[in-house]
Amino acid sequence: MLSNYVPILIFLLVAALFGCLLLFLGRVLAPYRPDKEKLSPYECGFEAFEDSRMKFDVRYYLVAILFIIFDLEIAFLFPWAIVLREIGVFGFLAMMLFLAILVVGFIYEWMKGALEWE
Repeated sequence: MLSNYVPILIFLLVAALFGCLLLFLGRVLAPYRPDKEKLSPYECGFEAFEDSRMKFDVRYYLVAILFIIFDLEIAFLFPWAIVLREIGVFGFLAMMLFLAILVVGFIYEWMKGALEWE
């Protein structure tokens, strides 16, 4: 049973060793010539106005989470659309339930005003 996983383990070990080797070679062989421009902070080409650890409004994170949720929805819709003929009515109803749950969540967020900016 576990012998089926040996090729995967070997692949992961080779990938980790190869990655570490490339990082080591980059560190050893790369030229190190620091100057003022390379060591300066980068933020749109000018110095930062405020501290980089300033607090953001919670709505920013809420919109980001909503984007992730609806992006994942689309990621689930593509494979479902491809195999729709094979999964039949049960698969169709399961996806409609999934979409209904997401729509209820979207309406809830809309009613709470999470999508409005001041």
